[in-house]
Amino acid sequence: MTSNRPYLLRALCDWILDNAMTPHLMVDATQEGVDVPDHYIDNGKIVLNIHPDAVQDFNISSDHVIFNARFNGKSSHIVIPMNAVMAVYSRENGKGMIFPDETPGDEQIKKEKDNKKVKPGAPHLKIIK
Repeated sequence: MTSNRPYLLRALCDWILDNAMTPHLMVDATQEGVDVPDHYIDNGKIVLNIHPDAVQDFNISSDHVIFNARFNGKSSHIVIPMNAVMAVYSRENGKGMIFPDETPGDEQIKKEKDNKKVKPGAPHLKIIK
């Protein structure tokens, strides 16, 4: 299946805006393809205000978050691959969501290998009374 991250990100941004709050993205700036102003990166992360008043041409696709923003009066084109989005939350109260790392780790790879040992068509549900 495709990632649910872009769907959840859109929904959470709408939810935060509907509650008259300011959505912020926390981004892993070390990920390949992240294009943000380097001097705002702190410990490999950057937090971006994505309120409609703060950005232009905001677009969430299945692969990227793309928009234009101003930093110290200078316009910047921001590109964030979806896997680099770490969290979306409200500036005012911190409510939102932290996204899990989608890069498979050793434990996840082991689980996937174990799951492949199950015969196709074998039942995966148990009846609990």
